[in-house]
Amino acid sequence: MNNNRPAHLAGAEPNLLREQFPYDAPPLVVFDGVHVPMDRPQDIFITDTTFRDGQQARTPYTVEQITALFDLLHRLSGPKGVIRQTEFFLYSEKDRQAVRACQEKGYAFPEITAWIRAVAKDFQLVKEMGIRETGILTSCSDYHIHLKLGMNREQAMDQYLSVVKSALAEGIRPRCHLEDVTRADVYDFVVPFVQQLVSLSEESGIPVKVRLCDTMGYGVSYPGAVLPRSVPRLLHALRTETGIASAQLEWHGHNDFYKVLTNAATAWLYGCSGVNGTLLGFGERTGNTPVEGLLFEYMGLTGDTSVNTRIVTEIAEYFERELGYAVPPMTPFVGKSFNVTAAGIHADGVIKNEEIYNIFDTDKLLNRPLGVLVTDKAGTAGVAHWVNRQLGLQGEQRVDKRSPGVHAMYTWVVGQYEGGRTTSLSDEELTAAARQYLPDLFPSV
Repeated sequence: MNNNRPAHLAGAEPNLLREQFPYDAPPLVVFDGVHVPMDRPQDIFITDTTFRDGQQARTPYTVEQITALFDLLHRLSGPKGVIRQTEFFLYSEKDRQAVRACQEKGYAFPEITAWIRAVAKDFQLVKEMGIRETGILTSCSDYHIHLKLGMNREQAMDQYLSVVKSALAEGIRPRCHLEDVTRADVYDFVVPFVQQLVSLSEESGIPVKVRLCDTMGYGVSYPGAVLPRSVPRLLHALRTETGIASAQLEWHGHNDFYKVLTNAATAWLYGCSGVNGTLLGFGERTGNTPVEGLLFEYMGLTGDTSVNTRIVTEIAEYFERELGYAVPPMTPFVGKSFNVTAAGIHADGVIKNEEIYNIFDTDKLLNRPLGVLVTDKAGTAGVAHWVNRQLGLQGEQRVDKRSPGVHAMYTWVVGQYEGGRTTSLSDEELTAAARQYLPDLFPSV
């Protein structure tokens, strides 16, 4: 293994990159105008951390809940294993029970992996559980190395490499989590460290993986932005300076600056095979990349339609029904309002052709028909659309927005708001009104 290391690794002073991270102001995006080429791998895939990072942001799941969600992840992975892996804690007996229960299912996808501290004895847990790959915390910014761990870079690198060697000695694939990589000194620590990992891969014949952790969501996708925040430049530097294979690279992002999905897709485009996420985006602080968002991004990039995306709706329903989680209504793909229009002029367009105001066939792909929110702004078009959808009226059975009954029902709707109402009308209220103003649609039994 190449032990030629930059002399500054042993330096006592941390480089906190204050020109980009002033702390008393929002972080600055610096540009130098240098662009790097896209280098999308032929094979891209999704990995999951719902039961590790995702579980750190909510009440811990029970063993039964973990196995139910694992089943849903397996079904969502599809025949090609789009969701390649999912990771687990191993520290408590409950953690280990959950792993055993999932192992007993015998699924090829998602593969069960572990997460441990950078401590040699933790590998015994991984080995005892029969897990072939584990994540290892290898923080790489001076914020973590100097200010949190109290080490210098050389000490940190030596500790990390010793743990990686322990994993390799046990025949376990190590996956080094480069914590806080978008605030790290890329050429003076990250690149030398990954070069050492590539050498260990070559010596052992076991591919050492690298997870690039955008721990604070500082990553940006902008062309011409500089390191360490530039996702394209970060991937380009690792691919060209270390020779690491795309299949050994994985991106893990957080949403502190609303960039989590864009950065994930950018990582794919610039040389990262794997992108890590969680179901519904659960994760520390602002959360991780939502797996369901990654799935649709993956389909858009590859054209792969082998996955049954309607399972996304089942997952959201499980979170609400079994876990008591109220999905924010505006959440893409899973929120109650994501494909519901409230404007009357939009509803009028929907009646003519729903493609005008629907992102795709949400009924076919997500088992979520296009909806219209009925308020005083919905107009007669909105009322007619609600009636037709609620009653399942097709073809000549559909009511027209010019129907006298629809006009009467809309007049009733407007009256509710003239009386001071501010909330939307429920399906139960609208059904009662439809019975009154469109009685022919409700034949007596």
